Amino acid sequence: MKNIVKLIFGSLLLTGIFSSCEKDENKIYFEGGTAPVLTASSTSAMVLNIANKNNLAIKFDWTNPDYRFTTGLSSQDVNYILQFDTTGANFTSPKKYEKAISKELTTSLTVGELNTALLAMDLVEGISHSIEMRVKSSLVNSSVPLYSNVLTVVITPYLDVVYPVPANLYITGAATPGNWMGGGDPELTSQKFTKISSSEFELASLALNPGVGFLFVPVYGDWNNKYGFTGAGLGNNVNGDNFQPGGNDFLSPAIAGNYKITVSFKTGKYSLTKL
Repeated sequence: MKNIVKLIFGSLLLTGIFSSCEKDENKIYFEGGTAPVLTASSTSAMVLNIANKNNLAIKFDWTNPDYRFTTGLSSQDVNYILQFDTTGANFTSPKKYEKAISKELTTSLTVGELNTALLAMDLVEGISHSIEMRVKSSLVNSSVPLYSNVLTVVITPYLDVVYPVPANLYITGAATPGNWMGGGDPELTSQKFTKISSSEFELASLALNPGVGFLFVPVYGDWNNKYGFTGAGLGNNVNGDNFQPGGNDFLSPAIAGNYKITVSFKTGKYSLTKL
């Protein structure tokens, strides 16, 4: 009887071992890939000109990273992100430029698109900037990322604005000490912005009331022109957002206090910084 039990137990043990081996053999493992090699149509210094905004500025190509599994080359779609950052920032800047490309091994930017990318990085127009460029590849859910070599190009962007830049800018509204202006009101210089660049205005410090409306106006006392929120009235995200001519009332922050206010006609955005 004991011998029969031993034989049965041994048979079950062998069956379990073979079953385990079969399961291991069916598992698929990632074996690696090769970092893409990035090339550009030109890496010579560029001075961008608005007259050429529709012309090709630069074309990028890169090699397939050939992601491999134990079953062979991956059949999954590979996603790519073209990244720009200033030299030395090591692609860690929160304002670095990124363009997503699905599956393709090439992409191009016109002069206008390249200029817009640089201005979105808050780079000053009319000045040369050393820009580093690379491609990041990944599989589904940004898994197993690989990074290409880095190309460096010196580029000078031109001034291009979302909206025409006014000569002056003021803030008005229940959020401000001066409340809402009336038609024909005299200039309230304490709520007048300082023009700090060709496309940017700044109010160094202003006491704001919490949770109420405000607008920007180019002429104090004149409602014919105003700049407000791009969405519903009092629907902005409070800490700064997009603006547009003729927009709706902005909502001030929930906490009263002095704020630095910056308005950029280059990006079409404003920001509030509590002091």
